[in-house]
Formats: sequence, C-alpha cells, structure tokens
Amino acid sequence: MQVIKPKLAVILGLAIAVTLTFGSNLVQADPGAFHFGFKKSVNGNLPSIDEEGFKPIITKHGALFLGETTRKDLFLTFDNGYENGLTSGILDVLNEKKVPATFFVTGHYIKEEPELMKRMVTEGHIIGNHSWSHPDMTQLSIDGIKTELDKVKEQVRLVTGQEEMNYLRPPRGIFNERVLAVSKQSGYTNVFWSIAYKDWDVNAQKGAQYAFQQVTKQLHPGAILLLHSVSKDNAEALGSIIDEARKQGYEFRSLNELTGDNEQLPLYILPR
Repeated sequence: MQVIKPKLAVILGLAIAVTLTFGSNLVQADPGAFHFGFKKSVNGNLPSIDEEGFKPIITKHGALFLGETTRKDLFLTFDNGYENGLTSGILDVLNEKKVPATFFVTGHYIKEEPELMKRMVTEGHIIGNHSWSHPDMTQLSIDGIKTELDKVKEQVRLVTGQEEMNYLRPPRGIFNERVLAVSKQSGYTNVFWSIAYKDWDVNAQKGAQYAFQQVTKQLHPGAILLLHSVSKDNAEALGSIIDEARKQGYEFRSLNELTGDNEQLPLYILPR
C-alpha cells in the first residue's frame, strides 16, 4: 500500500516506533533479499514463478504460492493492513457465496478492528500473520522477526480466541533466507501468491469491471489469489469474480486443505 492516508500514516508511525523501540533488532540490509514477483498467468497457463531466481529458496523452506495444478482449486487471501470501510461487505459476499478466505492482518488492524476480526473467525475464515508493524523483515534480526510475529499471534488470540496461527505473508512480499527460516522454525508456512494486480492504491481505483477483468484473466489451476481489502474495486467485483470462477469450473478452498491442516477447516468447504 503505497498511498499515504490518515490510517496508513498511523501504520507508518507504528513502523517508526517499532524501529526505535527494537532498534537493536535491526541488521544490515541483506543483499540476498528478494521481492516476490513474476510474469502473470495468461490464458490459464501458469505464471512464471517456477522460472524465477527465488524459487529454490521458497521450495527449500516450504513456502506456498500455488496449489495442486491438476485441480481447479482457488485459494482466496486478503491483506488487511488497515480498514477502509470495505471488509464488512467483503465478509457479506463470502458468507453469501460460501467461500473461505484467509485474512493477513497487522498490529494496527488488530488494535483498530477487533470486531471485524471476531467476525472473520466466527464465520469460519483464517487469520494469518502480516507482521506487527509491516516492516521489511529482511532488515530485522532473528529476535526482531520473532517479536513481530509473536505480537500478532498473541493479540489475535486475545481478541478472537484463535489459538493457532499457521500462515505468514511477509510485508510487501520481501523475504530472504533468514525470514523464511526463522518463521518456519516458529511454526509458520509462508504464503505468497500466483494471482495479483495493483489494487492497493486507493486513489487509483478503476472500477469493479477492471478488478473483475484483472483477476479473472489470470485464473489458473491451484492459484493463490492476493487481494487488498482496501480496494473499492475488489469489494464491488468480488461476487462477480467468484461467480465467474465457478462458471469456469473452479472451486474455492481453504488454505488448510492445501497444507493438510484439516482440524479447523472453515464451514464453507462443505458441499454447496
């Protein structure tokens, strides 16, 4: 999210505060850092992730970006750095369509939107870790990384009662060997994505039809979708995206089905 809004300014302020508070946890920038990116899917073909230089490190640490490519499954995820008044409507659509999702939250979101997070859990969705202050975690020490993750997990537990937190999305998709290794040792599966578009700029929204086209033209088997909940376009197009995906034979499933952690599967995976 690159546009400075009042609430986003709060997030940036938190990031500065955490940097000052945990300054000893900063390390020199790692030249081995990667920014997750790839050539998008076209005509149902897979995106170029298998060809990217970071593929070996992701594979080594068991990070996810794609499900089984022989199955027309889709895994819907949202990044929730701050609330833009749209998540309630998104949850309404997911409830109506019986679609499970994973919401990756920051410390700011936890403090500002406890009721929305309670609703996520009550309605069968998963809350994942997006770090406490949304830093570039490749610049944090091992202790710094653990602090960012532990605070989110504990505060989500206190707010929602969700005891386990198994999924992490590194802020801005920036990662390195240390981030993946430390988070894996802490019990997390890093979750990247295979479908995304520039949807986070709230001052550059282009309409629901644009969002619909950007997402549906990238659909491919096993895709993990990344959407930002601050996007008005996403919120307005979500129902149509779900309907079109199902029309094409896709089914929406929980990340827990992808990882085999089926003990707390969302209710929405029950046959429709």
